[in-house]
Amino acid sequence: MVKLTKIYTRGGDGGQTSLSDGSRVAKGDVRVAAYGEVDELNAVIGIARLHAVGDIDAMLGRIQNDLFDLGADLSTPHAEQPKYEPLRIQAAQVERLEAEIDALNEALSTLNSFILPGGTALGAHLHLARTVARRAERLIVQLADRETINPQARQYLNRLSDHLFQLARHANDDGRLDVLWVPGANR
Repeated sequence: MVKLTKIYTRGGDGGQTSLSDGSRVAKGDVRVAAYGEVDELNAVIGIARLHAVGDIDAMLGRIQNDLFDLGADLSTPHAEQPKYEPLRIQAAQVERLEAEIDALNEALSTLNSFILPGGTALGAHLHLARTVARRAERLIVQLADRETINPQARQYLNRLSDHLFQLARHANDDGRLDVLWVPGANR
């Protein structure tokens, strides 16, 4: 369990931060940027939850907890002989997202156009969360090009953006309140 006794340490005043394994890196490092985007995504989902109830709120709560797991995963560099077993995203977490996507999809109509972010307040916030998830995923891909990462971390975020898209449609009265793109409408 995490125990925070002091919020500021002054350790980052010089532009570096500590990773979970104790190593120090620049605050602008792609690893720090990646888990920072995951943190932002978690905050956006927290705002979305202000409009969520029941099963949707429960789903988003599980996702928020998973995002802390993902941040811990990303903040712990791969080591052949780790001092302790690091917290890593597991295949079961990805599979849970897939099962929820499939269940949400059953009630949704087939799309014949791209969707503009909007609809209900919850739908709009979930679309925003989806875009932040995609940004975080792009940074994780950059990190994976440089260092070994847990492949489940990248898969989780890829599924999560799909999940948030389906959940936004569900929040928009199962797609009936989706705002459809009309190509060239304002020429």
